[in-house]
Amino acid sequence: MAAALSILGILCLGYYISLAFFGMDFAVIWLLAGIVLILLGYSIGWTVLWTHVLPRGVRIGFSIVCLAGLLSFGCIEGLIISGMGAQARQDLAYIIVLGAQVRGDHPSRALRRRIIRAAEYLEENPRTTAILSGGQGPGEDMTEAACIQEELLKMGIKKERMILEEQSTSTWENLDFSARLAPVKEKETGLITQDFHVYRSLRLARHQGYEQVYGIAAPSEWMYQPHFMVREAFALVKEKLVGNI
Repeated sequence: MAAALSILGILCLGYYISLAFFGMDFAVIWLLAGIVLILLGYSIGWTVLWTHVLPRGVRIGFSIVCLAGLLSFGCIEGLIISGMGAQARQDLAYIIVLGAQVRGDHPSRALRRRIIRAAEYLEENPRTTAILSGGQGPGEDMTEAACIQEELLKMGIKKERMILEEQSTSTWENLDFSARLAPVKEKETGLITQDFHVYRSLRLARHQGYEQVYGIAAPSEWMYQPHFMVREAFALVKEKLVGNI
C-alpha cells in the first residue's frame, strides 16, 4: 500500500509539472495531492498512530468523512460525464459559442475546437444564428468574441449570422449578456463549449431562465482531461455555494 501511494504521488507531481509548464490554472491541486500521497506512503508511524493512538470514535468519524467526500466527488463527476456527449437537435434558433482563452490574436486550442464545432453546426443548419460570447482578458489582443468571428469568417460563415457579445468574463456572464442581445431564453438555443463544461453551462443557463437550452459538446485535450474533470467538480461546488445553480 505504501509503495502504491508513493507511486501515485509521484505521478501526481509529474502531472503537476506538465500542467504548470503550460500555465494551466488550478494545477496546484495536483501538487498538493502528490505531496499528501507521498507523505502517507512514507509515514512509518501511520499504522501505529491509526490503530493505537487515535480514539476509535475519531477513526470512525474520519473514515465516514473520507467516504462521504469520495462518494460526493464521484456523484459530481458522474453529473459532469452525463453532459459530455451532448449533441443538440437540428435547426436551433440560436447557438451561443462560449468564449475561451485567446493567445494574442489567435485562439487557444480549446477555443479553436469550439469554433470548429460551431462552424460544423452552422453549415449543417443554415437558419441558425450564432452569438459569439467573450470579452478581453490578460494576454489577449482582442476580445474572444472577435477572435471567434474572425475564425468563422475564414471558414466561410457569413457575418450576418453572427452576433458579438464582447463584455463577459465568465460563463455566467456569457449567458447573461447574450440574453440581452437576442431572445435566447425563449427560443431553442444550443451552448457550444468543451465536453466537460457542458453540464455546468446548462445548469447555469436554466438557473437564469433559459427554457429550451441544449449542450453541444466540443472535444477537449485527452492529456489534460483528468485535470479538467477535477477542476470542473470544484467549479460546480463553487457555483452551488454562491447560488448560481
